[in-house]
Amino acid sequence: MEILVCIKRVPDTAENEITVNKTGSDIERDDLVYSVNEWDNYAVEEAIQIIDKAGGNVTVVTVGEDDSEEVLRREMAMGANNGLLLKDDAFKGSDGKGVAAILTAAVKKGKYDLIFTGAQADAGGAEVGGMLAAMLDVPYASLVNKIEILNDKTLKVGREIEGGNQEMSEISMPCVLSIQTGINEPRYVGIRGIRKVASVEIPVMSASDLGVAAGAVGDAGAKVKRVDYFVPALGEGAEMLEGSTEEIAIKLIELLKAKGGLK
Repeated sequence: MEILVCIKRVPDTAENEITVNKTGSDIERDDLVYSVNEWDNYAVEEAIQIIDKAGGNVTVVTVGEDDSEEVLRREMAMGANNGLLLKDDAFKGSDGKGVAAILTAAVKKGKYDLIFTGAQADAGGAEVGGMLAAMLDVPYASLVNKIEILNDKTLKVGREIEGGNQEMSEISMPCVLSIQTGINEPRYVGIRGIRKVASVEIPVMSASDLGVAAGAVGDAGAKVKRVDYFVPALGEGAEMLEGSTEEIAIKLIELLKAKGGLK
């Protein structure tokens, strides 16, 4: 089985205090610590677990610059077999559709049974997986938190839906799945694994290599442009109720009645 996992290099929110720059056009990126997108890490772990059982290869791919090699190597140290960097000045400023178009071209250059993305990335749009599936004209499932291989053509997938409910579906391959956190526990990556892949050559593909028209992606092809960043104004603080459990319950009921929550 051949699995392609789409990953992204993002600011590590556990290591950085994210602030908006003075012009409101972006976040302050100087001296930020970067890592692989959290959702993508679960997708890579799930892919590795599948090939451990069924055999095959896992390839990790990202759209980015030279510094994106670090997240590819990190996931290769985790257990992915191959890395692929999609890099071109024409890709800069791509919106979700542009990124999906670039990834679609990369998928068509190979032969994959499964394509994974994280459920969402740092921008929070959660649109690339669905767009990628549409462009490839293959089945798609989002928020996947369980995968069971039924045979060489069919999977059973579990999806997290509203109300904490679980939806189980059968889906044919090839397909695109957006992986939710909690589907597994990503393995620890040690120094030995990182050193092992440090000198492995990672192929780089440009727009011309992929057959992607420069005007269809990047700033030139973007239909959605981010125009402003801001920190929402703080509202009033919460009201803390004090007293015994019984006293707090009585006060809470009174407040709910006063606010129209209870009659």
